[in-house]
Amino acid sequence: MEFIFPVRVYYEDTDVAGVVYYANYLKFMERGRTEWMRTLGADQDVLIDQDVAFAVRKAEVEYYKPARFNDALNVITSLEQVRGASVVFHQKICPADDPETVFCEGRIKVVCVTMSSMQPRAIPASLLEDMRRDS
Repeated sequence: MEFIFPVRVYYEDTDVAGVVYYANYLKFMERGRTEWMRTLGADQDVLIDQDVAFAVRKAEVEYYKPARFNDALNVITSLEQVRGASVVFHQKICPADDPETVFCEGRIKVVCVTMSSMQPRAIPASLLEDMRRDS
């Protein structure tokens, strides 16, 4: 199952050449994952109150074509793997009107941690169940 999150490229997202600065694609991907979690009813602020957070463990990103100022984009997020304490996402960023053209895609592994210790922990059971159902 894919989750689509629309974003617009703002001037602040671009470099001096007017193209999206490479690190900002990671920010767009983060927003896509956050909004996908929200659709599961897992708001970050609620998780934080429960001493639970997700930290990026690994990011593999490929850049194919530049997105430019004012482009309308879709961040497309899907689950590749769900384990007891980690999730691997596949994400791609495409023009909003052309899902076949890919500007950037990544494979992002996140690990569930206890915020107070930053040590890995099991994903809360109800959230894990929702994730597995959505994958």
